This record gives sequence, C-alpha cells and structure tokens, in this order.
Amino acid sequence: MTQTQQERTRTFGWTDPAVHASLIGRRSGLDVLQAMARGELPAPPIMHLIDVASFEVEEGSVTVRLDPQEFHYNPLGSMHGGVISTLLDTAAACSVHSTLPVGVGYTSLDLTVKFLRPVTTATGRIACTGRVLQRGRRTALAEASLTDGQGRLLAHATSSCLLFEIPA
Repeated sequence: MTQTQQERTRTFGWTDPAVHASLIGRRSGLDVLQAMARGELPAPPIMHLIDVASFEVEEGSVTVRLDPQEFHYNPLGSMHGGVISTLLDTAAACSVHSTLPVGVGYTSLDLTVKFLRPVTTATGRIACTGRVLQRGRRTALAEASLTDGQGRLLAHATSSCLLFEIPA
C-alpha cells in the first residue's frame, strides 16, 4: 500500500500474559482484577494495545475508560467497531470475573453489540461500564454500556459467559 501522507507510528510494551493465566482460579476474580486496577499486577496485553486510561473494579461491575485515538480509527474516520466491541466485551466479561471465587474460571459464550453513535477523538474520554445481570452455577449474563463525558449512550452489549471449575 502506497502512503501519500506522513505515516504516524506508535510503540507499546506488555508483560508476559502467562502471569495472568497462572492466577486464574487460584485467586478470586475480584482479587485479581482489583490488583490489576491498583497496578500490583500488570495489565494484560490488550489493555496496552488499545491504550486503556483507567480500570475500576467492584464486585459485579467493571468500568474501563479510554481516550479515543487516531490509531483506533476505521476507514470512515471513527473508532473501529472492533475496538468498541473489545471495550464492551472487557467490561461485561470482567464484571462476571469479579464475582468468581477461587477455583472457578470463565469464558465468553457470545457478545451482542449495538452501535448507537460514532466515536472520534472529538468525543473525549469514554467510559465502558459492565455489570452482572444474573449469575448461576454454569452461566452468567452481563451487559455493558459505552458512554461519553455527557452520559450519552454510544454503544451497548450483552454477553453470556460459561463458568467452569478449574482443577487444583
């Protein structure tokens, strides 16, 4: 692909993702996520890739904040739906994770997303809050809402997660 304008670059680093994988099921989900939010555990690589600004956790709810950047853009000049979906998936699934005791893991079964407004650098900082709607023994249902600084809804998602025991 031939570039006709000055190319922008971005550099980022991350820690070994095995650090997180080794903790799944060995500490409660709330403990792991709060340690990440406090900076005691490194953020997973995806958080560095999309440049998350902050991460807040309480049991049953997670909020991820991000400042839209040009590197999030699609060819239409707005934030790519994949980045928005990543935020929604992170907030919804991590809200489920925050409810899990030691010895229980999870994985996402589905994610249904509704894009309601475009997101650009002019939007300013956005917040994506996930919350658990229902948690059973084998599955959990969560939702996530992406809003701008004025509280306008930009996107919404629901997600189902499969819960499973992790062998000791």
